[in-house]
This record gives sequence, C-alpha cells and structure tokens, in this order.
Amino acid sequence: MDLHFGDSEPTDEERAAVDSVLGPPGSAWEELPAGRSADGDGAELRWARGGRAARDRRDQLLPGLHALNDRVGWISEGGLDYLCRRLTVPPAEGYGVATFYSMFSVRPRPATVVRVCTDLACGGAALCGEVAERLRSAPGVAVEASPCLGVCERAPAAMVVRAGAPASAGPAREDERGARSKVRGQSPVAAEPMDAGRGGSGEKAHATATIAPATPEALAVAATNPELAPAEPPAALSVPQAGHPDQPDPPDRPGHPGRADLLLLHRIGTVDPASLDDYRAHGGYTALRRAFAIGPAEVIREVTESGLVGRGGAAFPTGRKWAATAAQPDHPHHLVCNADESEPGTFKDRVLMEGDPYALIEAMTIAGYATGAHLGYLYLRGEYPRALRRLRHAIDRARARGLLGDDVLGQGYAFDIEIRRGAGAYICGEETALFNSIEGYRGEPRSKPPFPVEKGLFGKPTAENNVETLVNVLPILTMGAQAYAAIGTGQSTGPKLFCVSGSVARPGVYELPFGATLGELLGLAGKPDNLRAVLLGGAAGGFVRPDELDIPLTFEGTRAAGATLGSGVVLALDDTVPLPRVLLRIAEFFRDESCGQCVPCRVGTVRQEEALHRLLRRAGAEAAGDIALLRDVGRAMRDASICGLGQTAWNAVESAIDRLGAYA
Repeated sequence: MDLHFGDSEPTDEERAAVDSVLGPPGSAWEELPAGRSADGDGAELRWARGGRAARDRRDQLLPGLHALNDRVGWISEGGLDYLCRRLTVPPAEGYGVATFYSMFSVRPRPATVVRVCTDLACGGAALCGEVAERLRSAPGVAVEASPCLGVCERAPAAMVVRAGAPASAGPAREDERGARSKVRGQSPVAAEPMDAGRGGSGEKAHATATIAPATPEALAVAATNPELAPAEPPAALSVPQAGHPDQPDPPDRPGHPGRADLLLLHRIGTVDPASLDDYRAHGGYTALRRAFAIGPAEVIREVTESGLVGRGGAAFPTGRKWAATAAQPDHPHHLVCNADESEPGTFKDRVLMEGDPYALIEAMTIAGYATGAHLGYLYLRGEYPRALRRLRHAIDRARARGLLGDDVLGQGYAFDIEIRRGAGAYICGEETALFNSIEGYRGEPRSKPPFPVEKGLFGKPTAENNVETLVNVLPILTMGAQAYAAIGTGQSTGPKLFCVSGSVARPGVYELPFGATLGELLGLAGKPDNLRAVLLGGAAGGFVRPDELDIPLTFEGTRAAGATLGSGVVLALDDTVPLPRVLLRIAEFFRDESCGQCVPCRVGTVRQEEALHRLLRRAGAEAAGDIALLRDVGRAMRDASICGLGQTAWNAVESAIDRLGAYA
C-alpha cells in the first residue's frame, strides 16, 4: 500500500475536526507530517503502529470528511492528509472519496453556502440566479445549484450551510460512543459533530437552515446569519390528512383514510416527536414487546405472511430478505436502514423521521432482533438536518431508557443504532453503493452475486430496508399479519405512502391503501383542471396522460399499464410546464449522478443529455434522428448498466416520447 503524503499541514481547526471523530492521535506518526517528530529523532515516524487497527476504522473516513467540511467549509490537502494518515488510507483514495460527493469541496470556498434546488418540483434555476446576483457582493457567501433537497411539498426549496465549530464542545457524546463500541467490540470512537448551535469558544458554529418556500429576501437574510432563517413548519403540515390548521381542508372523499384510519402517519401532528413518553402513550413499543414475546422466527413468519415488500421501488419481499439474513452462519449480522431517499420528488421518509422518529428506532430494533443483528446503521441523507437532530435526540433518549443498548427492555438482547450521514450522492440509494459509502469507499455499486444477505456490509450478512418498509413492521405486529394483508390487494398488501407535489393544491405525503387509483389520489391533493401529465416514480419513473388516471396504484397495476410505482413519487405537471425542459433536467440529473463505474451509464447519460439539448431546437422530421439515437442509447443503458441508475435513466424520456408525443 502506497501511503504517499504531501507536504501540506493541517490547520489547528482541521486537526480538531478530525480528532473530534477519531479521538486524539496515538502516536507521532499519526499526528505529524513526515520529517517531524515529537521526540526529536524521528523514531516514531519509521513505522505506522497499529496499521491493521487503523484500517479497521476506515469506515470513519466519511464521518471524518463531514467533520472537516462542517468545520472549515471545504477539505484541504492538509486536512485530508491528516485524516488519511490517522486511518492509514492512501491519500489518493481519500481524495477519490471526497470528490465523489456533491456536498464536499476540495477547493477553497466561502464558509457559507446557499444551495438552491433546481430539480423537478422546485425548478429553481431562476431563483438561483437571482439569489446569486443579490449576494454577489456579500463576503464569505457562495451560491450553488443543488439537486432535489427532499422538501418538494414546500417548493421552491433552499438550504443554507455555514461552516464553523461543532455546537457541542469536545466529546460531549461520550455515552453514545461507549454504548455502541460495547456492541461492536471496538474502542470508543467519537461521534460526528452536531450541525446547529453555538461553538464552545463563542466563535460562529456550524449551522444549517432549510428554507421552503424560499424567496430571495429570506435567503439573503439566512446567508448572513442562518439562525435568523424562518423556522421550519411542523412535520404535520406535510401530511394533509393530519388536518393541520395551516393546511387547506381536502374535499370529502368517503372510503379514503382520514387521521383515524392512518396506520403509518397517525402519530404525526398528534405526538411530540421529541417525547419518548408521548410516543409510548400512543402505542409506542407495543410492537417490540410482542416481538420479544413471540421470538425472532415468529416475527419473520408474521412479516412474510403479511405480504410486505420493499417500499423503495424494488418491491422485494421483506420476510424473505430477513429470513435469508437470519439463516446465514457467518456472523456478525448487520442491519442497515436506507434513509438516503434522493429520488427527485421523494420526501416521505423525511416526514416520518421528523414527525415520528421513535417509530423508526423501534422498527429497526425489531428488524435487528429478527435477523440476529446487534448494531443497526441508519444512513441518512446529508440534506436532512432536522431529521438528523431529531433522530440523534431520540436515539439518546431510547438508550437512556433501556430501549437501546446492552439489554433492551431487560430481554438480554443487545442492539444499538449508529447514524451515518450521506453527503449528496443519488447512487448511494442503491444498497451495495450504500455499503461502500459506509465502509469509507466511493459509493459505487457492487456486482451481484454475492447478494447482501450473504455478503453485505463489511462482507457480512446484511438486511437493508428503507424507512417506510421498516415502519410498516409496527402495524404488522400490533394488528397481526392477516389483518394487515387484508388491506390493499392480493399482490400489494398494506398501506402505501405517496409523495404528491407539483401542480396540485395540497402537496404532501398521503397514505392510501394499495388499490386506490391515481385519480383518487390526485383528487385528494387537488388536481389542476389543466393537467398535462403525471410523473410516476420520480426521475427513474415514467409519465402517464390525464386520461390514464384510472391506473390502480399497485405494483402489478402500474406494471400492467406500462408505468412504475417506484418509491411513490407523484409529480403533477400542468400545461404551463415546458415538458422538453423537464426532460432535459431529468437527463442532466442522471448525467450528474452517474458514478461513472460502467461505460453504458457513464457514456449513455451524457449522450442522452446531448440529444435532448439538440431536440430543444428541433421537432417533427428534424427530430427523428435524435429520437432514434435516444432509443439506441436507452436500450444500451437498460440492458448493460451495472445498477438501477443506468437501467432506468431512459424511462422518463421514453415514456414522454411514446405516451405524451414529445417532440412530435
């Protein structure tokens, strides 16, 4: 292994940021650049002590990069070298990881960055330009265009991030490090710094503010001082069925759930998300107690008989995944919650985590118990600061009350949860790319087989589920598999969350039983009279026409209609939206988010975008050549790409051409 380090030295701030994650250096080799020694003779610099132990901590590379970026605003050569030296990671590999994520920068940039969403629901290109012009002369502020920030129901959205010292001075979360290190059998490792508040020395602290709907005036104020940004509205405002007073009343729709009939969203707006006692008073931890009463095998049987399938788009049976993981003789087993929902138009998991965080913690504990895992990794989108704060608080409270740790509920079962922040990479929603990201590598998908249930995170059997899938386990155990399976249809059981945004009167997250039609859902959300098209499944999905609203919202129903349900994105577009520009933005998104590992996707997404640029100026017969090229490129990506990103990058464009007559 070539550990060639440069001559750049870290600043005191960069050392402090890395040390807040890894603890103080254990030797001069870790701490000092080559040629210098704490004892003056260079003896400690002749070898790297504890290399294997350091390499076993490579999974701390991403938290370390976050610490540097949060503290300074960018990742310098000196800071990166120091982090890589501490972990015995070749700096070239560390640089490859740092440049993989859109939220990091390896070039100097101002301490405050305003990230304006320019994706499908927000379409904030004009807003981004206006904000950039307003802040042109503002010192220490940069404005960047951003992919979807996951706040589509309040579009347009923006995020202001200010670099600075962590809010909690020093190792203030020692209790968490000790608890999780007991479970892992490792030395205590420092937690990531908090991302809002005041630094211990009175200096400006790292802070984030999500502003939606965003205006140039609000962003100009927040860029100067993120603490002055408007407060985010409660999560209940994103759930029209919750009946929040600030949400317009939906029309009377008999047969569709109001608050009393909701299974997944019923606590949002009713329960204080910060209060564990409030959660338990509303049925919290009933499911976990039943899981302990019936045992792991019976939990898996209940989940299997319920018919629950993955809600992230792949629709793989959850019970089969858990059973396959639990049966593996290799140990330890791992549980991973994929909370990196980056599909443009998707925000349901964010609403669940912000509005009902203890439900996810309880569900992860059940999943860990059923699959034989003792540590769960919660991989959270870097663009979700409020969800991060609420989950951290909830995990701390659950651990303090014996609901996480060495002896959960006095049952002799040890389980804990560790949060890992993503850093802006759509591809990390793919399960094996997510594993690589946690392990400290570039988030590139792996070839299968072996499958994750055999060799997943750290090469061990792993069960991976998204937030919505896990939260569905709670009603399965409280009401029973048969009662749960009676909801929905024979092949698509239970309730489903839909993220409705775009040209509707009441955007938000809606919970409906599988089998409701697209028209019924849009009726609840306030369908516009001049509806042009509906994008189902997000950028990786497809368009349907206004005369196709009788499509049943089930996996089998959308498949039969030549569409896809995906993760539940429903983006309504009226006739004022320029469809060619929407298609071009989708192509730009896939070009930007391709990891570049395989040629069909790396080259195909670029060729697709180039053809769509030309089609902005062509139509009819002039467009025939480029449309033929798009079909050829689309088939190549679908057939030969290594993962779902390339395989679905052509879906929306193909459906717009074939169903909507785009470019005719």
